[in-house]
Amino acid sequence: MARNLFNKVWDLHKVASLSETHDQLFIGLHLVHEVTSPQAFAALKERGLRVKYPQCTVATVDHIVPTQSQMIRPYRDGLAEEMLQALEESTREFGIRFFGLDSERQGIVHIIGPENGLTQPGMTIACGDSHTSTHGAFGAIAFGIGTSQVRDVLATQTMALERLRVRRIEVTGKRGPGVFAKDIILKIIAELGVKGGIGYAYEYGGEVLSALSMEERMTICNMSIEGGARAGYVNPDETTFNYLEGKPFAPPPERFSDMKKFWQSMASDLDCPYDDSYHLDISSLAPMVTWGITPGQAIEVDKPLPRLAEMSESDKEIGAKAYEHTGFSEGAMLLGRPIDVAFIGSCTNGRISDLRSAAAVIQGRRVKNGVQALVVPGSRQVKMQAEAEGLDTIFTEAGFQWREAGCSMCLAMNPDKLQGNQICASSSNRNFIGRQGSAKGRTLLMSPAMVAAAALEGAVADVRTLL
Repeated sequence: MARNLFNKVWDLHKVASLSETHDQLFIGLHLVHEVTSPQAFAALKERGLRVKYPQCTVATVDHIVPTQSQMIRPYRDGLAEEMLQALEESTREFGIRFFGLDSERQGIVHIIGPENGLTQPGMTIACGDSHTSTHGAFGAIAFGIGTSQVRDVLATQTMALERLRVRRIEVTGKRGPGVFAKDIILKIIAELGVKGGIGYAYEYGGEVLSALSMEERMTICNMSIEGGARAGYVNPDETTFNYLEGKPFAPPPERFSDMKKFWQSMASDLDCPYDDSYHLDISSLAPMVTWGITPGQAIEVDKPLPRLAEMSESDKEIGAKAYEHTGFSEGAMLLGRPIDVAFIGSCTNGRISDLRSAAAVIQGRRVKNGVQALVVPGSRQVKMQAEAEGLDTIFTEAGFQWREAGCSMCLAMNPDKLQGNQICASSSNRNFIGRQGSAKGRTLLMSPAMVAAAALEGAVADVRTLL
């Protein structure tokens, strides 16, 4: 019987049936960072347990590290220093590979996995971070998990999960200028809703997805969780294989051909069934920007803000809360709305292609006076590559701050935070109240190129006018 990739990978990694609804799955790659792991490691030590397969776990530090002065220790934030020390000690004690502050491979966990070839098709991947769905871009099934599950995976290399339904999302049409992967996924979430994917894995396909680079596919899969889906993936193809070949932890040349055959066999069969489907034609799609307090509250930049009377009953309450928080007016335009901060980075859009797209807009121009603008590479490798290409010079000459690798202003777990009711044009993934460190701050999600345009104009701008 024809099967989709999700069910192929699931069945391949199934250890046992625990009940009518839950299975025990083997986890091929476990990624660890400093925030959700200290309690998990402590639980192992209390029980006298070891890490079952330390070679299957890789750790890095990303969430809490300052992006201006990473190497000055101890950190002024005592809790951040405590979490970092706990990870350093646990990785030494249990023999886990650690891309720490002394490693050229340090960076955001969902960037270092793919760029080092650790993330591969047909895998099951888990990490104590909600945006683990990023790794599905390679044809893997990747789950964000909680601290208790981090403990379970460390101790047994397995976890209990309920099999998901699979929704096929077909994206077709011709992508217009100024439209990026971020715009596509924001449109999908706006259409299907932030709860639309509950109980589902999303399989992204169609002519548009096939034409995307691996880094663009990662952006799409990264935000699956924002649409309620537990996982999101793209079937592996030649783009996937070309990206992986030669990566440090990818199969060596003598094994690569055999692994490629296996990876190809994991792709969804042409006539396989799906539990649901959705089609999006992006031929007329304009750059997207969020206006509210969830990623689903997003519109095309040249459209007016929605009116509460036009919303469904289920959306009116959160819509009213969004307008109360942002101070924006129903029916008004976001285009031209002044901003205070411009942030380019995060696991969604902190890769080299993201920095290139922003630099292409910025080159030869200046950031508007009064705007705090910063670029935070997603990893040390991205930073080094960007500097080799001269992108750092383009940014700094324009008035951007060029930072060290880390999560930075995506979330309020490090010194990079909004103040008061500042408005931030951000390439990150969440615009929840308080997400960027201020209970009154307002976050407008958009592509890196759109953030660049906003920084230059000092207001929400349509990047198409600057291309």
